[in-house]
Amino acid sequence: MRADRAAQVRFQQHVSYLASDSLEGRRTGTRGEWLARNYIAEQFRQAGLLPKGLEGYIQPFEVNEGKKPQTGSYLLVLGDTLKADKDYFFFPWSAKAEIKDKSLPGVREVNTLWIIDLHEGITDNAGNPHFDLGSYIYEQTKKAASSGATALLLYNTHPSGDKLSFQPKDRTETLAVPAAYLRNEAAIRAIQVSKGPIYVEARVSFEENIRRGYNVIGYLDNRAEKTVVLGAHYDHLGYGEDNNSRHTGTPDIHNGADDNASGTSMLFELARLLKGKSAQKNNYLFIAFSGEELGLYGSKYFTEKPTVDLKSINYMINMDMVGRLPDSSQTITLGGYGTSPAWSKVIDPKKNDLLGIRIDSSGTGPSDHSSFYRKDIPVLFYFTGLHTDYHKPSDDADRINYSGMVRILRHIERTIGGLNEEPKLAFLKTREAQTTTTARFSVTMGIMPDYTYSGKGVRADGVGEGKPAQKAGLKAGDIVLQIGEYNISSMESYMQTLGKFKKGQTVKVVYQRGDKTEEVSVTF
Repeated sequence: MRADRAAQVRFQQHVSYLASDSLEGRRTGTRGEWLARNYIAEQFRQAGLLPKGLEGYIQPFEVNEGKKPQTGSYLLVLGDTLKADKDYFFFPWSAKAEIKDKSLPGVREVNTLWIIDLHEGITDNAGNPHFDLGSYIYEQTKKAASSGATALLLYNTHPSGDKLSFQPKDRTETLAVPAAYLRNEAAIRAIQVSKGPIYVEARVSFEENIRRGYNVIGYLDNRAEKTVVLGAHYDHLGYGEDNNSRHTGTPDIHNGADDNASGTSMLFELARLLKGKSAQKNNYLFIAFSGEELGLYGSKYFTEKPTVDLKSINYMINMDMVGRLPDSSQTITLGGYGTSPAWSKVIDPKKNDLLGIRIDSSGTGPSDHSSFYRKDIPVLFYFTGLHTDYHKPSDDADRINYSGMVRILRHIERTIGGLNEEPKLAFLKTREAQTTTTARFSVTMGIMPDYTYSGKGVRADGVGEGKPAQKAGLKAGDIVLQIGEYNISSMESYMQTLGKFKKGQTVKVVYQRGDKTEEVSVTF
């Protein structure tokens, strides 16, 4: 068909631009994202869509990255000004302070700086399976403050080393004194060989690290009571700065052709098809989300601050990684199939001349449809599957199956058309799917973390049916503050803590619900 060939050419043009090196991986909050968002807005305009963002087609939102050292923070040891992160870091629970002091290593006098080697503490806890170095440092700093220390400079000469790093999202309560960790080997050697006091000068203060992302929203107004949301995220990994890359070499541009220039391009073609077509019993809201790779920031923000009445939304179709349809099987995975009985009326996995269909009933998963499912909206998630180029610089435009994208386009078009005369779709709850791509712990509580939450602890965006958290009475919105003896200050500490337990163990969990702090027993 001539129309299919034309669509294939346009797909190639769109993906080639969005996945070009000039956009530098479309990382949220960068110039590449800005260029991509402007391109998307222009495509929506050319398709005749009305602006439906806050600023024309654009809906801005904030991504709170946690804390960062404020401009002017520094550390000077023995006259050498050290480089932040490379040579040292201040712990995020450090007090704001200015330091000009000198002290002998290991000497713990009142009203002075303490310079401490972690070697002894690590050695003393070598046989303790519950030992956590980060928690140990926090507690030791708290004790030092109560014993008269004005600041701590920590370093480590233990041969086992450590994995200490600055944790920007650590919301542990700020202590009365600052503490810095020294990783500069030359400075540590100088401390060890020095026969006199070590002079330290520093300024410590933090500020919130905020970057801005942008959803792009276009609207096809058919003056209907119901609205269908068609969504795809357009952000990707940049150079891998957010530690979500599977690339192990030198930092390189992650172009994200399949993930998700492919789904974004599908939005443009659907807008062309639906403009002026017969399926006019719904309005259509086209949303290109940003912040998906950081934890569904853009889609969650939209569902919390929608630009249309959320109650009018009939269903949501999400397209994420739809560019690698296998030539042999022509099979695609459809997630969210269990979120409404209406899907089975228009999609029969066993009888389909366009695609092979693999069904996943769950309404949740590591993509933007999960945010709509959380609002009791039926969802359908188109996905051609993981591959060896996933989250690597090799996910390039020349590896996309463009004719396969046309087949998927026709399937979505048919699905939308088949539901045109249907009343508003009924919603069904489904099992919860894991929302991360890699398991970093040995047990699970069964909560779906809210990655956009920037406070202390981990807030549950949802709770899995039949999972330990649900059996213990935890609900969506609860904030987990402590598991066993471990305080939960961030998502990172939550995952590290889960790795310390085994299946069958029962632990105390402290959580916050509203303005009340509660305690419950959870069995993994």
